Amino acid sequence: MTRIATPGVLDQMHALSSAEEIFTFLLLPYDQAVLNRARLHIMKRMGDYLAAVDLAALDEDGVFLEARKALKRAYADFVASSPREQKALKLFTQPRGNTVPLAALRPVAR
Repeated sequence: MTRIATPGVLDQMHALSSAEEIFTFLLLPYDQAVLNRARLHIMKRMGDYLAAVDLAALDEDGVFLEARKALKRAYADFVASSPREQKALKLFTQPRGNTVPLAALRPVAR
């Protein structure tokens, strides 16, 4: 008997094209307004949370549950907080090279 290999949870998630589809796939409810405001940040944070888990040591059910937990946690981070406050993206954590601290400004002697 030939067994047809089914794609794993992560493969199925990679095939999805929107955050809404990922929430649906992982059986999680969401508020569209929160998702509209922080979609990229939520997905990035979910990836950060998943990267901290040894998914190779889990079976597909375990991977599904960890992915679900990571998305639920990432979404919760942004329900009552803004992307700027959460600093999920590198943009918010990098020092800006084009600024001069106020303390560095000195009056010019005449």
